Amino acid sequence: MSNVTLKINGQSVSIDVPSDMPLLWALRDKLNLTGTKYGCGIGECGTCTVLVDGRPVKSCLRTAERMDGREITTIEGISEDASHPVQVAWHEEDVPQCGYCQGGQILAAIALLEENPNPDDAAIDKAMADNLCRCGTYHRIRKAIKRAARYAAETGGES
Repeated sequence: MSNVTLKINGQSVSIDVPSDMPLLWALRDKLNLTGTKYGCGIGECGTCTVLVDGRPVKSCLRTAERMDGREITTIEGISEDASHPVQVAWHEEDVPQCGYCQGGQILAAIALLEENPNPDDAAIDKAMADNLCRCGTYHRIRKAIKRAARYAAETGGES
């Protein structure tokens, strides 16, 4: 067992975990942050995506021990009232069908907009390629990202 301190959604939390426990399971089983979903367990689907130091990371592929001291954002940490521009755009474009992949999709979109505040279709497709949607709502995801980019531009760049 290892004791790790994770900075999750702005709060430091110390937990004891086996040294090989994926961050995904530390979030879900130890911290009850169940918005991060298990999809494939091999880093292919993106359902478990979280932000680590602002970059999208597949939490099934990283051990919690390796994330000691890093800044981690889960879908629960985006906003308490779903008011983040990406969340608003997601709702307005009616992106989710089953919703299972949406936490990872939204976090990947936020990271994209932080890096590129006005992405074109090619940039969106490239940034979102590692996040699969079984329902096939890719055209709505693209529209929502563009809408969120407009909202962020209108509010001075807050994405």
